[in-house]
Amino acid sequence: MPTPRSIFSTWRADLPASIVVFLVALPLCLGVALASGAPLFAGVISGMVGGIVIGILSKAPLSVSGPAAGLTVIVLAAIESLPSYQVFLLAVVLGGVLQLAFSFTRAGILAEFVPSSVITGMLAAIGLILILKQIPHAVGYDRESEGIFEFTTADGINTFARVWDSLTGSLTPGAVIIALVSLTFLFWWDAARPKEGVLKFVPGPLVVVIIGVVGNILLGLLKPEWQLGTQHLVQVPIVDGLSKFPSLFTFPDFSAIGSAAVWTTAATLAIVASLESLLSVKAVDEIDPRRRTTDKNWELMAQGGGNIVAGMIGGLPVTSVIVRSSANVDSGAESKLSTILHGFWLLLSVALIPAVLNLIPLSALA
Repeated sequence: MPTPRSIFSTWRADLPASIVVFLVALPLCLGVALASGAPLFAGVISGMVGGIVIGILSKAPLSVSGPAAGLTVIVLAAIESLPSYQVFLLAVVLGGVLQLAFSFTRAGILAEFVPSSVITGMLAAIGLILILKQIPHAVGYDRESEGIFEFTTADGINTFARVWDSLTGSLTPGAVIIALVSLTFLFWWDAARPKEGVLKFVPGPLVVVIIGVVGNILLGLLKPEWQLGTQHLVQVPIVDGLSKFPSLFTFPDFSAIGSAAVWTTAATLAIVASLESLLSVKAVDEIDPRRRTTDKNWELMAQGGGNIVAGMIGGLPVTSVIVRSSANVDSGAESKLSTILHGFWLLLSVALIPAVLNLIPLSALA
């Protein structure tokens, strides 16, 4: 039975980690939704479901789930080919049901056949992709949305060309200043954070976000031409009043349940999402400092339950996501409490303070 001391220790580690994961997850949720051709709020819904629902159901201590960049091509094609977004949501629900079936047939054992070298290579590749994709945002070249990880995007420009263009001809002074100050602070904070007292609980990325918001306001006062405009900031959907918040949710159209196209989409989503989740969870287990092992069949059940809930309220398909999960591990999380809390932060922030979130520069997040 957990002691009060152990519970306090877990909260002390998981609370700041959840804030870091929230700051990582928010722009990614919006970016994946945009790249998938879905409503922006659909990505946020999936982030909330991945944190709260899957966080509660899953036995994975450090894995974080949400909308996945790896599914954007499949989701975009499905949304364009199916009669309506509501019909696509039905496919997401059915995909979740199929994942439950995978769990009952113990398909999670497939993850154990993946060599550790593949996991190591995947983690290294994701790290490189993240660095390359964030360089343009750090210098204000925000022509590609956060959360888009394809090498060649719809406009025909590949990752290396975009990085080169951003560094040679599209520098935004305000974004560069905010990014450099943010990076400098993060490196300094890692080395100088106090070992005792209240400050040791303060996550560096949260301070960086505050620096970014305040810094952009100061730029507007001191040098207005360098102040970052809307295109360089987070863009969360805003409704007029909390009472209209439920109107952002969408529900599936069950009248299309007999459609072969719906079932084909559901099967595709279930297979790809399950494989991505299994690989991600296996990778997170390998970087877990305590080397805990997740029950893969139970994880398929949790992912299936999450996708059923996401489809029922208007969200995109959900998987375990290595980007958010690795941020969770690096931030010192100890249990799945961090995952659950980050889902609540997403819910509370978009419901109560969307206008404040829209003040955050992408260069600070980068």
